[in-house]
Amino acid sequence: MAPAQILTDLDIDFMGKRYIAAVLSAAVLVLFLGAMLFRGFEFGLDFTGGTVIELGYEEPVAIAEITGTLRDNGFPDAIVQYFGSRTDILIRLPPVEEGEDASARRSDQVVRILSEAAGSGVELRRVEFVGPQVGEQLREQGGLAVLFALIGILIYVAVRFEWRFALGAVAALVHDVIFTVGIFSIFHIEFDLTVLAAVLAVIGYSLNDTIVIFDRIRENFRKMRKGSVIEICNRSINQTLSRTIITSGTTLLVLLALYFLGGAAIEGFSLALIIGVLVGTYSTIYIATAMAVWLGVSKQDLLPTPAVKEGEVVDDRP
Repeated sequence: MAPAQILTDLDIDFMGKRYIAAVLSAAVLVLFLGAMLFRGFEFGLDFTGGTVIELGYEEPVAIAEITGTLRDNGFPDAIVQYFGSRTDILIRLPPVEEGEDASARRSDQVVRILSEAAGSGVELRRVEFVGPQVGEQLREQGGLAVLFALIGILIYVAVRFEWRFALGAVAALVHDVIFTVGIFSIFHIEFDLTVLAAVLAVIGYSLNDTIVIFDRIRENFRKMRKGSVIEICNRSINQTLSRTIITSGTTLLVLLALYFLGGAAIEGFSLALIIGVLVGTYSTIYIATAMAVWLGVSKQDLLPTPAVKEGEVVDDRP
């Protein structure tokens, strides 16, 4: 059964805007790279180390009240946020050199201070401790995971399609990764392991969309004997646009629900995926496909090689 079509008979000149898109993308990437270089990231507990404490209150409580109480009792660096509702509180404490035992004593002290301030029982639901060395290892291994994923994708697309398409696909994925993490850097949004997992998911999602368009381009190169490379690429993108809108639209609906209703625990994860889905749809057209065009992909690169009988001479001139 053919996929549902919500847009038919389109003839949008996507490739005609590729130079404008390239300039805009380059300007935005320079901005984000500058932010990552000079502002850095607001790394979460997973990458910096420290203690996270989850508490449950009987009545809704204000974050400013908890922050003030902790500050007055020797915890000025504590980060307090809601964890789903106004009765669920998440507190992050920076790492201490004394190790896990000192962190356990500090978490007990925080619970005691807040229980006394609230005048009623405060339920301790969870305490987690991550050492600074473990956080540094996780940061390094996360970067290597992204790098190895890009290398594997480069090899896969080069084998399945053609090296020009492979470079275009990897360029689009690098664009998506920089764009996604750049927003986290420029707005100082917390970057933790869940966000890193979302970045890896964005790579897979964007690649899937890219492969769909590349496959249609290869098919049209074999079917459309007339027409330039630009015309065939535009035709292929228009033919897959309906599928792209349906897939991205339904995915975004789920991600928006997770972002607004899922609570602080998956807020960063959901935001990274929302950014990745939007920018991945754009980069598939204006980075991956445009890059293949700029590198000089042609019909001869994707047409099947004709079988040659022994002793037969083949004229492979265009």
